[in-house]
Amino acid sequence: MTDRLRILHASVEHLRFVISSVEVFVPEASAYPTEWTIADTMSHIGSGAVISMRTLDDTIAGREADPAFNQSVWDEWNAKAPSDQVNDALVADEEFLLALEALSDAQRSEFHSSMGPLDLDFNGFVGMRLGEHALHTWDIEVAIDPSATLSSEAAGAIIDNLGMIIRFAGKANGEVKELSVRTTNPSRDFMLVFADDSISLGDAAHTGAVDFELPAEAFVRLVYGRLDQENAPAGINELHLENLQKSFPGL
Repeated sequence: MTDRLRILHASVEHLRFVISSVEVFVPEASAYPTEWTIADTMSHIGSGAVISMRTLDDTIAGREADPAFNQSVWDEWNAKAPSDQVNDALVADEEFLLALEALSDAQRSEFHSSMGPLDLDFNGFVGMRLGEHALHTWDIEVAIDPSATLSSEAAGAIIDNLGMIIRFAGKANGEVKELSVRTTNPSRDFMLVFADDSISLGDAAHTGAVDFELPAEAFVRLVYGRLDQENAPAGINELHLENLQKSFPGL
């Protein structure tokens, strides 16, 4: 089992624990962001699992994707009752995980899937699901426990893929600057480069003080649009964070 697949397995188990640990579960309660309910978020996890399963099956079988399939899945899940969105998502989530784990070494090594402008091998494909899964699980968990954070393992697996996420999700505002970033748990040094029409992230060794230092899980949440002053780690400058939030409105 690859590291990312093992960590995804842990995330799937954690989501099930979060849902089952609530004494009185209200699917219509707000998640993060507040315009989403917990059921909405679970529906996104469930429909994503169904769509990813179809992508996996098509890729293994060498079939062309049906361009109408994704919309049909979203329509089906949007029509479900909130309680069904939650329960069905747990089932679909587990089924997709089991399908990933059941692939042979040969199938994993030969796997190649295109997702928009992205070309993904098996590890990249699992990584995309892990990022989506871990962040949406946090969306639900933080509504139940305001102190919730991403696990260090999930953050460590996702952070090494952030450069790709930033290229497509970052919103340039015309400001040209460089920002040195250091993360902890795990430790990484980056340079955020803001150009006229793009934002990029590169590895960069820093010595001494940096512009922005924070736990890796918080940096991941920042890039995914999930770091507010209310759930930011201590010591983060509020104005600095506010400026960065504009560049990373969320996925």
